[in-house]
Amino acid sequence: MRVVIRSLSSLVLAATALGAQQRANPRDALVVSTSWLAQHLKDPDVVVLFLGDDNEYNRSHIPGSYNVQIEDFAYDTAGLNLQVLPPEKLRDHLGSFGITNNSRIVVAAGKDFLEYATRMILTLDRTGFGDRTSFLDGGTAAWIKEGRELTPTVPQKRQSSLTSLRLEPVIVDAAYVKAHVGDAGISVVDGRAPVFYDGTQAGGGREHPHRSGHIAGAKSVPYNSLYTEDGYLRPTAELQSLFAKAGVAPTDTVIGYCHIGLQATAMLFAARVLGHPVRLYDGSFEDWSAHPAAAFPVEVAKR
Repeated sequence: MRVVIRSLSSLVLAATALGAQQRANPRDALVVSTSWLAQHLKDPDVVVLFLGDDNEYNRSHIPGSYNVQIEDFAYDTAGLNLQVLPPEKLRDHLGSFGITNNSRIVVAAGKDFLEYATRMILTLDRTGFGDRTSFLDGGTAAWIKEGRELTPTVPQKRQSSLTSLRLEPVIVDAAYVKAHVGDAGISVVDGRAPVFYDGTQAGGGREHPHRSGHIAGAKSVPYNSLYTEDGYLRPTAELQSLFAKAGVAPTDTVIGYCHIGLQATAMLFAARVLGHPVRLYDGSFEDWSAHPAAAFPVEVAKR
């Protein structure tokens, strides 16, 4: 009996250690390979969402995958672009793609649509699906390159069977950013290209130009530095190096922004892979630029 008890104890300890190891490496759950998806594509709870060009999807796509439009998860207000949809609309839209409370969701980016895919992932994190949503590494380009199964058949949208969403506090506003920039344990991070962070070039359109520079006290981790040209997330060690070089401590909460809240989500996804709690300043620099300069300051690079 004593031997049996010791054996059971060893199994429990091994399982606990394995669980701790899995929790210590968020990448295992947040990023899946094409091989993993191919093995699980027909699992009843797996839902695949495609974020990309309509023409690419209509020619052929991963079997069973849904073509997600930007209006399915965001909308433009009178003053700001790409704001998160209200919860009830999100519930209906997500449910129409076959997402239930038991779903395992994989988000696949089409060519040049990486940041749209990560914006969708952040939206799913916002609505309580963050622990059951993964990024398809390499996107549909990798799937196609490997000669995996494709189809032109479009799945029918469904009537939502989702219950009320469990909203997570991942969306913040200008007041929140202003209150926390410079706080210990928090890094406000600009995900735009360096020319915008430095103030060499201003974002926005001709009618509504943004101010030059970046939120005073913000750090810079350009979103496209975190992925390869063919859409793969860079190795964990490289991601750690890039965030550390920018001054982001390993345990920091990362508040991200960009032009309008799109590119920043690609940076924030990489931060999540490293275990950082994340927040998206949804209004981003478009919103910050519209606030009084004295109260919401910006900086340019020292020359």
